Amino acid sequence: MTKKVDKEDMMIKFGKWIAKHKVLIVIISMLLLIPSFLGMAATRVNYDILSYLPDSLETVEGQDIMVDEFGMGAFSMVVVEDMNLKDVAALKEKFQDVEHVKDVLWYDSVADLSIPVSMIPAKFKDAFFNGDATMMIALFDNTTSSDAAMEAVTDMRKIANEQCFISGMSGVVTDIKNIALQEMPIYVVIAACLSLLVLLLAMDSLVIPVLFLLSVGLAVVYNLGSNIFFGEVCYITKSLTAVLQLGVTMDYSIFLLNSFEAYKKKYDTKDRAMAHAIADTFKSVAGSSVTTIAGFLALCVMTFALGRDMGIVMAKGVVIGVICCVTVLPAMILVFDGVIEKTKHRPLIRSMDKASGFITKHYKVWLLIFLVLLYPAVYGNNHTQIYYNIDKSLPATLDSNVSNEKLKEDFDMSTVHMVLLKNGLDSKEKTQMLDQIEKVDGVKWSLGMNSLIGPTFPESMIPSNIKEMLQSDNYEVQFICSEYSSATDECNAQLDEIQKIVKKFSPESMVIGEAPLMKDLQDTTDVDLQRVNILSMAAIFLIILFVFKSISLPFILLAVIEFAIFVNMAIPYYQGVTLPFVASIVIGAIQLGATVDYAILMTSNYQKQRHLGKTKKEAISIAHKFSMKSIIVSGCSFFAATFGVALYSKVDMIGAICTLLARGAVISTIVVLLVLPAMFMVFDPIIVHTSKGFLPDKK
Repeated sequence: MTKKVDKEDMMIKFGKWIAKHKVLIVIISMLLLIPSFLGMAATRVNYDILSYLPDSLETVEGQDIMVDEFGMGAFSMVVVEDMNLKDVAALKEKFQDVEHVKDVLWYDSVADLSIPVSMIPAKFKDAFFNGDATMMIALFDNTTSSDAAMEAVTDMRKIANEQCFISGMSGVVTDIKNIALQEMPIYVVIAACLSLLVLLLAMDSLVIPVLFLLSVGLAVVYNLGSNIFFGEVCYITKSLTAVLQLGVTMDYSIFLLNSFEAYKKKYDTKDRAMAHAIADTFKSVAGSSVTTIAGFLALCVMTFALGRDMGIVMAKGVVIGVICCVTVLPAMILVFDGVIEKTKHRPLIRSMDKASGFITKHYKVWLLIFLVLLYPAVYGNNHTQIYYNIDKSLPATLDSNVSNEKLKEDFDMSTVHMVLLKNGLDSKEKTQMLDQIEKVDGVKWSLGMNSLIGPTFPESMIPSNIKEMLQSDNYEVQFICSEYSSATDECNAQLDEIQKIVKKFSPESMVIGEAPLMKDLQDTTDVDLQRVNILSMAAIFLIILFVFKSISLPFILLAVIEFAIFVNMAIPYYQGVTLPFVASIVIGAIQLGATVDYAILMTSNYQKQRHLGKTKKEAISIAHKFSMKSIIVSGCSFFAATFGVALYSKVDMIGAICTLLARGAVISTIVVLLVLPAMFMVFDPIIVHTSKGFLPDKK
C-alpha cells in the first residue's frame, strides 16, 4: 500500500514540475523539432517490399551472387516499337551510357547490324523480335530497389521516346517512390484536417483540438526523426506512421483533458489540477497503451522483415505519444488556458444517456445479432482473397504498368526468370536442361550462351562481351521467359517444375528473379499471418489477465474485438474485393491493439461500479454511459485519420490498409458499445467470481 502511495506521490510531484515549468517545456518541445527533421532527412526510405525477405532464402542469396559475381543485380526488359535497327542501336548506345546501366543485351550483342535478322540464331530472333517490335535487356549494376537502379530507370525514361517502354521491377519500384513522395505529405494534411473536424465537433473549445493535433504532430515528428537509428524504413511504414499514430494516441489526449476538467472543480489552482490530471492520465494511459504496443510488437515476429520495421516504429510512436501526452500537451494547455476559455462553445455531442439506456436495455437483441453474424464473419474472414503482385497495387496508367502491358501485348511475356547455373555442365547438358525447361507449361523460351551464338559454335570462340555479361568464375546466367504473371498459381507451379529440372542437372544452381521472389514472399507471409495473429492475441490476453486479475475477462474482451476484426475482414470477401497481402497481415494486430482500449475502458468502469456495490444492471448502465462518448470520439478520430487517406491514395498497399483501419475503427466502436455490455449482462456471475476487484470489500 505504501509503495502504491509513493508512486502516486511521485507522479503528482512530476505533474507539479511539468505545470511549474510549462513555458520551458513548450520551448524545448519546439527545439527538439530541429534534430527530428534532420533525422527524418537522413533516414533512407526503402520502396522495395521484396528486399524484406529473409537473407537465408535461396532467391535472396542468388541476388547477392549476381551483384558479387556479375556486377549486376537487376534488369529491365525494354520494348521498342516501329523503329529501324540503326535507330534502335543508337538508342541502345544511349542506354549503355546511363550511369549504373552495366550492359544492354540486344541483336548487335551477337551479330553485326549488316547481318539480316533472319540469319541470327532462331531462339534469339524469336525472343527479341516480333513484327515491328524488338526487345532489349538492360542490366543494372545494383539491386532492384537500390537508389542506383531507380536513378538508372529515371534517366532511361528521359532518353526513351513514345515508342520505347521500360518494364521490370525496378520501374515498378521507381513509380512507387515517385507516388509516395507526392502523396506522403498530403496523407498527413488529410488525416490532420479530418481529425480536427471531428474534434471541433466533439469538444467545447476551438483551441483544444489544435493543441491536441500539435501535440500528436510533435510526437509523430520525433518518432520519424528517431528512425535515423535504423538507417532506413519502408515507405509503407513511413506513409502510415503519422496516420496511425494520430488515430491511436488521440484518445490519450482526450483522457488528459477530461481528467483536467474534473480536477479543476476539486482544486483551487489550475497547476495543481493539472498535476493530478497528469498523474491520473499516466496511470491509465500507460496501462491501456501496453495493449496497443503489444499489438504492434507482435508484428516483429514476422520472418518477413517489413513486420519488424512497422512494428518497432509504431510501438515507438505509441511510447513517444504517451510521453508527449503527459509532458508537452499539459504544458500547452496551461500556457494557452486563457485562450481556451475564451473560445469555448457548445459541443455537438452532449449527453448520450438516452442512447446508452436504449442499448443496455435491449442487450438481448445485440447478443442475437452477434450470434447471427458470427458464422458469416468467420467464413468471410477465412475466404477473403489476397494478392501478392506488387505492380497490381499501382494505377494501370503508370509507366511501369503500361510498359509491362506492352511486353505482354507484343511478346506474350509477363515475367523473366533467371537461372544461376553453377559451372561444370558441358554444352550438351546445358542444351538438354533448357530444352526440358521449354517444355514446362507457360515457358515461352529459354536463353543461355549456347542459344545466343548457336549450338554448333565453339565455346572458346564466344565473344568476350557475351562471356563477361553471362558468365563468371563460378556461374552462368540463363534467361527463361514466362507468359504467366508473377504471384499467380500458374507461375508458382511453373517455378516448381523449373526448380526440379535445374536441381536435377545441377543441385548447386538456383532459380532467381522477380517471380521466384514473389513466390517466396507468398510462402513466407502465409506463415507470418498465422504467427502474428496468434502472438498478438496471446500477448493481449496475458495483459488483460494481469490488469484485471481475471480468468474470464480476457476471453470475453478478445472475443468481442476479434469478432469486430472478422466482420471487417469478411466485408472484402462479400464485396468481391482482393486485398494486398500486407493489409491482411497487419490489420489483425493493429486493429486488435488499437481498439481493445475501448473495451478496457468500459470494463474498468464496470469493475469500479461493481466494486462500489452496484447491482449488475446499475454497474453496466453507469459504465456504458460514462464510456460511450469517449469511445465514440476516439473511434471517430481514428476513422477520420485513416478514411481520407484511404480515399486519396493511389497505392493500393496504403489505401487498402487505411480502408481496413477506418472501417475497423467504426466496427470496433459499434461492437464494443453494443455487444460488450450484453456480454457483461450474460456473464456477470462468472466475471465477478473469476476476477478480483468486482465485489465490494468485506467489512
